Amino acid sequence: MSIENQPIYLVLENIRSLFNVGSMFRCADVFAVSKIFLCGYTGTPPRSQISKTALGADEWISWEHKTQTAQLLKNLKKQGFAIVALEAGQGGKLLPDFKAQFPLVLVVGNEIDGVSKKVLALADETLEIPMLGQKESLNVAIACGIALYQLRN
Repeated sequence: MSIENQPIYLVLENIRSLFNVGSMFRCADVFAVSKIFLCGYTGTPPRSQISKTALGADEWISWEHKTQTAQLLKNLKKQGFAIVALEAGQGGKLLPDFKAQFPLVLVVGNEIDGVSKKVLALADETLEIPMLGQKESLNVAIACGIALYQLRN
């Protein structure tokens, strides 16, 4: 099955940095994300900071703004999407051990607070990237890129 027939939606929940939003648009392009949902107070295009890091991907990647992340995820579940949250320190499955089932939604959260508890409760699986150094987290855009790469392989 081709990548295009294995839909991934990306949900950005309350991302405060427009540069991170732009970086995730760029990752979405590279890893054939079907659509991005910009949720809560996540900034939306057109914004110069988003465009700067998206390198144009914000112009062709399909996106939609939603105020209520939980309601969006409930609706996507009804459509048959598996909901996967990327969150450090939640005792989730290690990303390399996860076998993706499509269609799939990847949720990433706020740079400080992560994915909200309400959204984590709706996730079918919580994933963690193994941390081998002293730091226990990555920048959200970098983590998103790593997760999308792994989900596509």
